Amino acid sequence: AGASAHGGLLIIDQDASIRCGISLKGGDIVVGGSVGNMCGFLAQLGTIVICGDAAAALGDSLYEAIIYVRGQISNLGSDAEQQDMTGSDEDKVAQLLEQSGFQHDAKTFKRVASAKTLYHFDAGSSQTY
Repeated sequence: AGASAHGGLLIIDQDASIRCGISLKGGDIVVGGSVGNMCGFLAQLGTIVICGDAAAALGDSLYEAIIYVRGQISNLGSDAEQQDMTGSDEDKVAQLLEQSGFQHDAKTFKRVASAKTLYHFDAGSSQTY
């Protein structure tokens, strides 16, 4: 759902399958339930709000998109990290929840964003070819 979305708001009333928001390019996605593996894979811009749980590899190779999760996170993908919620994060989540018709407290969500370690290739590292 929402693969390569460039704008708009996609509302999913219940659960979403694997790769929800893959390569997201600026849209917003609100999932009323849980998401499958690799949600937000290569997401470049936009917001994903998950009211349930997130399966494995959440936010793998995430760029500038932000993912908010209310439930449990199975594990994070490469370069994704949990970060502190700010007041502007809470405002964004509250706005998207209101637009989507979901009644959750924005303060109960966790923020997942890029650690930005994949942005630069390090030719001097100990990689072999």
